[in-house]
Amino acid sequence: MRKKLRTIIFGIDTPAGRRFDIILLWAILLSVSVVMLESVDAIYDRYHEILDMLEWFFTIIFTIEYILRVYAAENRWKYITSFYGIIDLVSTVPSYIGLFVSGTRPLLILRAFRFLRIFRILNLSKYMRSSQNIILGLKESKNKIIVFMIAVLTVVMIIGALMYIIEGEEHGFTSIPHSIYWAIVTITTVGYGDISPETPLGQFLASALMLIGYAIIAVPSGIITSSVINRGNKTKLSGILCPRCKTQVLHPDANYCYKCGEKLDE
Repeated sequence: MRKKLRTIIFGIDTPAGRRFDIILLWAILLSVSVVMLESVDAIYDRYHEILDMLEWFFTIIFTIEYILRVYAAENRWKYITSFYGIIDLVSTVPSYIGLFVSGTRPLLILRAFRFLRIFRILNLSKYMRSSQNIILGLKESKNKIIVFMIAVLTVVMIIGALMYIIEGEEHGFTSIPHSIYWAIVTITTVGYGDISPETPLGQFLASALMLIGYAIIAVPSGIITSSVINRGNKTKLSGILCPRCKTQVLHPDANYCYKCGEKLDE
């Protein structure tokens, strides 16, 4: 029974497993739609009983599905601590927490993360490998990004303090933290407009910060792009390691090992 369940729930190469995943995607789509409709007061006031029943119906369905996944998994702890395992659990918890704590039901929108299973269903292995390159590229550029963020925070703190001195409370810069908030909004070119400098010197400093902001936005993009490209080049050079015979398959889009025919990991 456990092996049969594993084939249906985790198998994407079998007709039963494919049908299960497609039905699951439709259930996720309908569940997310219910969560969004609940946030519209006019709809919820009129159909709250139906929406509540649907929400609990999907919650029970996903709870049973999660229990079956844990039961059928070959390595249960590995599944529970995996990305999909955590998302599967998080998609059911808010409904039960809502029985004791109000205001948690909108968190059910996290079920939308489960749409990522479409990569498995459609067997888009090359896209999965590309996403892995992006994740690894982000990890490799972590130290550079941290140094960059520290430099940016230093700039906004200094400029925020200067604006507090230049503009003062009469122009809305009531404290250094509030002035730092303005500096962050300005340097990121968001510009809410809830606070702005009025003195010529303050406006000059704001103009300089805006120009700096355009240059700053390009820096992390360049760092991450460079890391992702380097990671992609390394992947092409090193190839994919076959899980059975440990042969390196150099073609980045290969789905099977040329030596033993083993299906390669996505």
